[in-house]
Amino acid sequence: MRILHTSDWHIGRTFHGVDLLADQACSLAAIAALVDSEGVDVVVVPGDVYDRSIPSADAIAVCNRGFEAIRAAGATIVATSGNHDSPTRLGALGSFAAAGGLHLRTTIAEVNRPVVVADAHGEVAFYGIPYLEPDITRVELGVPQARSHAEILDAAMGLIRADLAQRQRAVPAGGTARSVVLAHAFVVGGEATGSERSISVGGVETVPLRAFDGIDYVALGHLHSPQTLSESVRYSGSPLPYSFGERSHRKAVWLVELDGSGLREVRRVDLPVVRGLSQISGNLEELLTEPEFAAAENDYVAATLTDHARPVDALRKLRTRFSHAVHVEWVRPEGNPELRYRERVHGRRDTEIAHTFLTDVRGTPSASEMHWVEKALAAAVREPERESSAAEGLFANPDTTELTA
Repeated sequence: MRILHTSDWHIGRTFHGVDLLADQACSLAAIAALVDSEGVDVVVVPGDVYDRSIPSADAIAVCNRGFEAIRAAGATIVATSGNHDSPTRLGALGSFAAAGGLHLRTTIAEVNRPVVVADAHGEVAFYGIPYLEPDITRVELGVPQARSHAEILDAAMGLIRADLAQRQRAVPAGGTARSVVLAHAFVVGGEATGSERSISVGGVETVPLRAFDGIDYVALGHLHSPQTLSESVRYSGSPLPYSFGERSHRKAVWLVELDGSGLREVRRVDLPVVRGLSQISGNLEELLTEPEFAAAENDYVAATLTDHARPVDALRKLRTRFSHAVHVEWVRPEGNPELRYRERVHGRRDTEIAHTFLTDVRGTPSASEMHWVEKALAAAVREPERESSAAEGLFANPDTTELTA
């Protein structure tokens, strides 16, 4: 049996405010094409199908078209809910979808009810563990004292092993009950990329690798880069990068081969790059004209500007060359950024502080500009004589001591 492991689609996610639905549609089309060309039997998606618990109509449409393309390519789909999904909404039409080959596992009640797919060697049981929030699921799992993800996952795996043991007894002598587990969790040894939402509970969010002992293949979701924790326990990562911290990652899926005795081979297949990510730095004029930045023109771009004065309307100007620029920050090249503001202004006159501020944000002010600044400062601190007299009377009144303290 050939299985394709992908996860963390996050359909509906934006990237620095930019809609990614078109990019996500492209990545799902690439996965469907791979299913067709590799003769994949089952596609597993362990969580975070959507980016929000209430996805938009457009996000649902993109996701549905992706599922339809994968089914049309010949694969059965098994998917679970993650910490971004709404289990109730994702699984609302689960029974109906299963009739068409899309099996959604979003509840604890379904943890030990596998999707069973047969091949020439017999049956393979696919168990889906949705994201399990300890405070919400511990009672239903029969472990009311549980507080950590590790305890909750152990309880879920106990249910799975009990069902698997029963299936093993039904297998003819010499055979084995093959199993695949989908889980959305942070397993010890995995490395976060920075674009994942924390799932910590009381500071404890990781689960041990040994929790999955005895399973032929474990398809993990939650972390966004492809990772191998053991030969049979892996993260596929997301099909698209969702932060600039992932710009060096090559997104991929795992192709998993099971034979009659269990896991035979796991092969990585890189996904096509829909749009690259680039971080560039320099003054605005350099970024707009220098040939060295030409390679980033079609990428999503985060720019660090080093101009002496903060450029006006910098993002709009950058987009004349980098049409997909999404983030700009200004870092003045000179000065000591570690020097605290209070220390910088201590003992200095108001006009000197104002002069420095204007220089920092827009360049050195002219003499005429400073003249108006000095007049404004003088007007701000000068009090009318009648207000001064009233204040003196107030401060002289012993009954008002608390008010003037």
